[in-house]
Amino acid sequence: MIDGFPIWVVVIDYLAGTVMWTLIGRFGMNIFLHETSTFFFMRFFVRVTNPLIKLFAPVTPSFLIRPLVPLYVAWFFFMFRFYLMPWLLGYSVMGMLSFPLESEIARGVAQVVGFLIGQ
Repeated sequence: MIDGFPIWVVVIDYLAGTVMWTLIGRFGMNIFLHETSTFFFMRFFVRVTNPLIKLFAPVTPSFLIRPLVPLYVAWFFFMFRFYLMPWLLGYSVMGMLSFPLESEIARGVAQVVGFLIGQ
């Protein structure tokens, strides 16, 4: 168990979190680069997220402009992680940084910052 969660919950959360942040990364990269850019990070984001965007096409509103679609799909993964997972596990509420993936990242950042400022 990690942070009081069964390992299967952590694995599902890490996978959903990675997918969510990859979609958000694609949206962020798309602010500066076109989808057909030859920049290797953009090519990676497009190649990895295109299957998910196609999978969610039936529930994606047609009025959304193309660059916003990855953010819209990422919202589904956030909703799954923030509302559905706790409900399925029997929790009534979960607070900020309660996701295992983000909690681990926050702890790592806190350790690095603490080390850098000499605490």
